[in-house]
Amino acid sequence: MTPSDRAPISAVVVTQDAARHLAAVLSSADLCDERFVLDSGSNDATLDIARSAGARVEHQPFLGYGPQKCRAVELAAHDWILSLDADEVLDDEARAAIRRVDLSDPFTCYELRRRTFIGDREVRYGPWRDDRVLRLFNRRTAAFKPLPVHEEVVAARRPTLLPGAILHYSYATCTDVLARSLRYAPLKAGIMRRKGQRPRAWSLPFRAMAAFTHSFVVRGGWRDGAAGFIVALSRVIDSTLPRAMLLLDEDLPHDRTG
Repeated sequence: MTPSDRAPISAVVVTQDAARHLAAVLSSADLCDERFVLDSGSNDATLDIARSAGARVEHQPFLGYGPQKCRAVELAAHDWILSLDADEVLDDEARAAIRRVDLSDPFTCYELRRRTFIGDREVRYGPWRDDRVLRLFNRRTAAFKPLPVHEEVVAARRPTLLPGAILHYSYATCTDVLARSLRYAPLKAGIMRRKGQRPRAWSLPFRAMAAFTHSFVVRGGWRDGAAGFIVALSRVIDSTLPRAMLLLDEDLPHDRTG
């Protein structure tokens, strides 16, 4: 199938104050027939960058990560969706693979390896090792889970792995890694509350030790040195803080999934 015969693709990006990497993200997605940015109230240069790149821009107050991406997919011009975060850049090999991909079957879907960076340093081991994300799909047969955090695409068929990778410039510093875990904790606690989960205080130190050991030792995070240690600490926060907040009965965000 030649590019001219291929079904059109909408590249979809949700943004809020995403100026840091957005130009590179949109440039890497210029192989798509539409580049669509759904913004939730940026105060930096995000909108200027998006429009200068030729992207279509719409506005939507933030609904939560999953619901926001669902809304962006709904507003896209085409059924085939390439979903990228505002800090994710396709490498050249991935761009070439997407140009060649067969989109004749709406039930097919495609995933890419994701290489995550802290600043300019790639984190190669730990829980981010062998990270794969489903990002090219047909919205008639696949969709994001409308979760407030850690949303993912659910498809009817197992995804095919494409060559190349997404370069994930998610964290400027190690502090950002821990700050994001702290920011997500109340959202995760809200999901747990909705599901009726009942954590036990005595289990928290055991969860902490298990999370750190799995990330730093079992998954080889020690090979990344101090960066691997920070990632392991973030996993401790992810595993324990939402449960502690739930036990303390803190005021938590509402889960918009139901």
